[in-house]
Amino acid sequence: MQIQHRYIVVEGPIGVGKTSLVKKLADSFGNELLLEKAEENPFIARFYQNPRQYALSTQLSFLLQRAQQVQSFRQIDLFQDFHIADFMIDKDRLFAELTLNSDELKLYEHIYQHMTIDAPKPDLVIYLQAPVEVLRERIVRRGIGYEQAIKDDYLIRLSELYTRFFHDYDDSALLTVNTQSIDLINSGEDYASLLNEINKIRSGRHYFNPSSLSSL
Repeated sequence: MQIQHRYIVVEGPIGVGKTSLVKKLADSFGNELLLEKAEENPFIARFYQNPRQYALSTQLSFLLQRAQQVQSFRQIDLFQDFHIADFMIDKDRLFAELTLNSDELKLYEHIYQHMTIDAPKPDLVIYLQAPVEVLRERIVRRGIGYEQAIKDDYLIRLSELYTRFFHDYDDSALLTVNTQSIDLINSGEDYASLLNEINKIRSGRHYFNPSSLSSL
């Protein structure tokens, strides 16, 4: 299947289905995958158990990981190859704002400003949304041990942060997808509808909110 977009990013809060969709899109379009690999952060499990104690170490570990990923991006020819990712470099600062206290955030910002982080911009971002109760259901269903400690208030604040970020986002074409009542992984009809929407997009902001009654 042909696609016009050479670099696509799928984003959204934990549990919304980013990685599953990215893998399916990569199979459809023949794109190379760029995956977040949050499980490689040595502090992530402890963070969900004790957010206050491990927030800074978790965030700085992610920052260093992102910097390494940016170096990999710089070696990619985005004009010759097709790539799809399940994260944006920009979101690292969103999580810092969410998890760090004021002094820690100042330290994080100081370190961030002294690092060379200049990632290429995607030409399409697919932003997946779902209500908190749906995120919770999906987190439980996929059964990753450390994720079960995530609190609903964290999911609420995280979802609100994503909403604010993408409300003002204009660095690339943006497709906002309401995933509450659709199954983009197991429903061929829902997935085909999304592919059709993706292939129509050239620039600007777009919304995909079909009335399908299937559930993820």
